Amino acid sequence: MAETPEGPREPLLILFKKKKVRVHGGGGAHGGSWKIAYADFVTAMMAFFLLMWLLMSTNHGDLVGIAQYFNRPLQAVFQQGPGAAATSAPMAPGPVKEEQGQKDRDTLENLKAKIDALIRSNPKLAPFQNQIKVDVTAEGLRIQIVDDKDRPMFDSGRAVLKDYSRDILKQIGVALNGVQNRISITGHTDSLKYSAGEAGYSNWDLSADRANAARRELIAGGMAENKLVQVRGLADALPLVRNDPSNAANRRISIVVMNSESVGRLLRDDQTSSVQVGPSAPLVLPTQAVP
Repeated sequence: MAETPEGPREPLLILFKKKKVRVHGGGGAHGGSWKIAYADFVTAMMAFFLLMWLLMSTNHGDLVGIAQYFNRPLQAVFQQGPGAAATSAPMAPGPVKEEQGQKDRDTLENLKAKIDALIRSNPKLAPFQNQIKVDVTAEGLRIQIVDDKDRPMFDSGRAVLKDYSRDILKQIGVALNGVQNRISITGHTDSLKYSAGEAGYSNWDLSADRANAARRELIAGGMAENKLVQVRGLADALPLVRNDPSNAANRRISIVVMNSESVGRLLRDDQTSSVQVGPSAPLVLPTQAVP
């Protein structure tokens, strides 16, 4: 014991405390990392089953709308508002679409039978049976009035209908009012170059003018004007007799009673253009005003 002026001093004791430190993590049986991994797994499984439940409870039309939105999100936002495309599909899906397609086919087949009977029985149409071709295509019921080398619909290089051509179109115009379907009219020429008239006028202009002449006669015959959805001229781009582009039969007027799918496709394709399509504004190709 050390001596001090104040007296003896107690000895200094130094104590050491051993502290046990628990290390979290690691691979021991009492580590905590497995809890984090397990929580992540449970969260992922919950998200998976939630997604599966949503897919099972969402109808097919909504799924198609959602897919359309992600394919063309900007168009959906600007044209229909945010989220609108996610709940609406461009065409009726699944069984509804099939039912509509079958209804269209039945309607057009019935119309074809009526027009075939009309052509045979009507004295104004019967002489032209070989020039009036009626068939059902992917677009709808197609009625083609083709030229004969001895009996053309128009004078060469002109868009004025012959008197018998007017009679044919007026009779067909009456028949077309028997259905609600929309109508497309296309003018075609042969491959012979247009050489008369003003400079720059071509078979494209001539075919479009002839299509519009046919439109006027169909309406004069009683067809409702608001049934029209398209009037166009295709010149000689789609010949009827492919191995003989100059054949008289390539000069024709094609009237299509369109099915729901072809009308929907036409209107959807036109959504991004500046051309108005509707009952009051037929689409005319090439671009020109409907006279």
